[in-house]
Amino acid sequence: MNEPTTLKLAVAQLNPVVGDVAGNAEKARRARARAAGADLVIFSELFIAGYPPEDLVLKPAFQAACRSAIEQLARETKDGGPAMLIGTPWLQDGKLYNAVALLDGGRITGLRFKVDLPNYGVFDEKRVFQPGPLPGPVNFRGVRIGIPICEDIWRPEPVECIAETGGEILLVTNASPYRRGVVNERLNIAVPRVVESSLPLIYVNQLGGQDELVFEGASFGLNADHSLAFQLSGFQEEVALTEWRREGGAWKCTAGPQAPLLEADEADYAACVMGLRDYVEKNGFPGVVLGLSGGVDSALCAALAADALGPQRVHAVMLPYKFTSRASLADAEGCAKALGLRYDTIPIAPAVEGLEAALAAQFKGQKRDTTEENLQARARGTILMSISNKFGPMVVTTGNKSEMSVGYATLYGDMNGGFNPIKDLYKTEVFRLAALRNRWRPHGALGPTGAVIPQNILTKAPTAELRENQKDQDSLPPYEVLDGILQRLVEHEESVAKIAAAGFDVETVKRVERMLYSAEYKRRQAAPGVKVTLKSFGRDRRYPIVNKFRDPGTAPAKPDHSLVAGAVPTRNEVVDF
Repeated sequence: MNEPTTLKLAVAQLNPVVGDVAGNAEKARRARARAAGADLVIFSELFIAGYPPEDLVLKPAFQAACRSAIEQLARETKDGGPAMLIGTPWLQDGKLYNAVALLDGGRITGLRFKVDLPNYGVFDEKRVFQPGPLPGPVNFRGVRIGIPICEDIWRPEPVECIAETGGEILLVTNASPYRRGVVNERLNIAVPRVVESSLPLIYVNQLGGQDELVFEGASFGLNADHSLAFQLSGFQEEVALTEWRREGGAWKCTAGPQAPLLEADEADYAACVMGLRDYVEKNGFPGVVLGLSGGVDSALCAALAADALGPQRVHAVMLPYKFTSRASLADAEGCAKALGLRYDTIPIAPAVEGLEAALAAQFKGQKRDTTEENLQARARGTILMSISNKFGPMVVTTGNKSEMSVGYATLYGDMNGGFNPIKDLYKTEVFRLAALRNRWRPHGALGPTGAVIPQNILTKAPTAELRENQKDQDSLPPYEVLDGILQRLVEHEESVAKIAAAGFDVETVKRVERMLYSAEYKRRQAAPGVKVTLKSFGRDRRYPIVNKFRDPGTAPAKPDHSLVAGAVPTRNEVVDF
């Protein structure tokens, strides 16, 4: 039989919903219909289940539903149209695998199981899946395709096995979540596999928001000479046709899209929009409600919500008290008008004064302190939750990462809400993204063009306005200093001594570290929010609430290796054990 000389591969960069097996299968059918001229349509990792399915994938009924959907899709390929390469959980011999199934000619003609299961950061795959064997290629209409799954290309062995057993092209299914710089990281992982194997590679990535994760797509291909074969957009669903030709025994891409990608702050903004939109849509909320204070955090959240859902689905509420300035009232109203939001004002004085009256006997003889300030935040939180309960919109909470790091937030007050689109943005980043939105709007955004955040919001000193003339820097270091310290403590786990050596005051660093650890109990009760940094609060960073460790800020003592002589097991001892 003559070897094929051309291959048309459709890349299905789509937005599945975790647990919506029937809906995901239907989405796969529609993609296959759109790719009618292709030989094969390639879907993302665990597409039929949605990723990450977490412990849902352990449920036997869910496993059965996924298998049934795959079998039905396989039957439908008997029509002679494009084959399908699709990710699914797969139970075999009592073991559950993260699998990819090749569906062609009415049958399941190939199955491959993920070898390297990530178990770090946001990933817990070893909790639910068994690792598969090293994969050889699968014969697809005369072409030997290799099917490494996501993490399988992060080390050489799986691809090496494919190449040594006759693989001709690598089709990699992925569910790789967004964070800053991850596009370059993916390329830096993929290029060595191409160089080592001399095989071209297609990297198909999932799209969409799932809880705190956002998958931005940005699928791509590499030729065997590691040149870029094609590039799909980020943050957009698409089914793209790529054409390949066998030249001198190797496959080379002859046609495919070359889309530009968003970078830096623009990518962060698009990720926050997608994360909020999908959280609201996939959970079935009719819209959102949020407190619009006249500050930059709530203004940015309002802009994100308008861009994600459309202004008509966003209800902004100003909740003033006696400490609310005229400037804040004007800025909040100006922001709501610029975005085209429904805007209401609900004074909180009756609620706050009623709570203070109810507590008067208990608090008799006590000085006023942050307790009374927090009553204001909790009154606001209760009002917003009441609107949510009565009419159905989800409350958007608006605290930034700087505040959540050091506990500068009120439990059951301004922390109330179902989702926080800026949870992983430090205060200085919030200012940058707010300024960005005034001069730029991402593709597909539903909010208005032009400046939507009043300039005064971007220039005035941040304040919670819980007492007269209050400023954030009464309680915190300047945000430029605070954020610099926090990034080193949280994202990079640097020691106090190392941070101080970089030019920060050592006592300030110690104080920030104390506040960071002490606020863990608050963060455990915070709403989920979009991950954009290397290490977000939640599944990325799992610190104990009860934690007495504090970095002394001095260089650590050198380890005394003489004390462990003979105690460390040798390699043979480890194997024997």
